[in-house]
Amino acid sequence: MNAIIQDLDQVLYFIVEISTFFLELFGIIVLVYTAIRAFIGWITKSGQIRLFLAQGIALALEFKLGGEVLRTVVVRQWSELGILGAIIALRAALTFLIHWEIKNEEKTVQPNRKAASDGPDNKKAGS
Repeated sequence: MNAIIQDLDQVLYFIVEISTFFLELFGIIVLVYTAIRAFIGWITKSGQIRLFLAQGIALALEFKLGGEVLRTVVVRQWSELGILGAIIALRAALTFLIHWEIKNEEKTVQPNRKAASDGPDNKKAGS
């Protein structure tokens, strides 16, 4: 019976390690893609670079946070759990702050869009 439990434990450990690797990889891919697009947008003077970059960073952090949460399944020692908890808390705080920044940036972008659509080219016929 112990051999079966140890084998299942090894299978679980393997599945968690592979899944964590892919979640971390997806987070890195999203972050690099977002950074490249934001840099291109900065060069071409695109208007919503900050919003796009914040959304990409938030998504990448959520992938990485998912990997850390999954990693808690195979933690064996309290010291590892403390370190993992600190990493999760830090990433969750960063995600919260970035979402707050996204909301503020969206509030800033909305009036600018409305002002641009109400410009002299878009006057109503009766004005």
